Amino acid sequence: MEQQLISFDWAIKHLLRNKENFDILEGFLSELLMTDIVILELLESESNQDKKEEKFNRVDVLAKDSQGALILIEVQYERELDYFHRIAYGGAKLLSNYLKKGEPYGQLKKVVTVHIVYFDLGSGKDYLYKETTSFEGIYQKDELKLNPAQENLFKIDAVADIFPQHYIIRIDAYQNEVKNTLDEWVYFLKNSVIKETFKAKNILKAQKKLDVLKMNDQERLSYEIYLENLSYQKSVFQTAQYEGMMEGLKEGLKKGLKKGLAEGEKKGKLEGKIETAKNMLKDGFPIIQIQKYTGLSNEEIEQLK
Repeated sequence: MEQQLISFDWAIKHLLRNKENFDILEGFLSELLMTDIVILELLESESNQDKKEEKFNRVDVLAKDSQGALILIEVQYERELDYFHRIAYGGAKLLSNYLKKGEPYGQLKKVVTVHIVYFDLGSGKDYLYKETTSFEGIYQKDELKLNPAQENLFKIDAVADIFPQHYIIRIDAYQNEVKNTLDEWVYFLKNSVIKETFKAKNILKAQKKLDVLKMNDQERLSYEIYLENLSYQKSVFQTAQYEGMMEGLKEGLKKGLKKGLAEGEKKGKLEGKIETAKNMLKDGFPIIQIQKYTGLSNEEIEQLK
């Protein structure tokens, strides 16, 4: 029987802020970014502060690693059409917030944002996406790169290392197929389950620390309330989607019925004119009179003959 674990989003809000649990975030980020990540501290971000009213649709945590990079991890449940715009805004905001006034632009912090979304964001077949910035020549089609002086001064290898890097994990698109150690973490993000055979960095530590059964009564109650509220939020959203769909269907049927009646009425009038024209032809009326009383053209009346 698989061991049920605390969901990652609840852990972000209540457990992963403790320094003793940084290894869980370090393991996940090391696999995602394909480099060894060591977190020094967590910084304040918009929704990782304790508040009276919990935000169930979105949680985040902002970490600073041993290289001074800022790493924002965001979990989003509720669908937002402008979510891409918010990703762009969040990365730019971090860049500006952590550059002190008067400092040269070369002191910009490295910014990485990781977005774990539980809805159909965009249109694509994959479940893991990475965005980086590069400059391509319009005419020569070459890539604009750093010169040796810039590489030596800023200790970076590529222009993309200056700009924010964005990662998107589309949980709903993941089919529970574990192909590598990063997939082991994605499997956990979707199912809140870690298998004993998993080998990703620190993932078995997460299995031990996020065991629901190790919660005390107060923690378990808080967690259950969180899950109930999360289910409620999803139900409200699905209901709104369904009602919107049904309203659209009703409006479509109404328009279709109206159009059908109009077309039927038009067809009925035409059939009546044709029948009248046939009778007048039988009675020997001249075509000009038939045109006057039915409104049919000369060609239409000739066809009836």
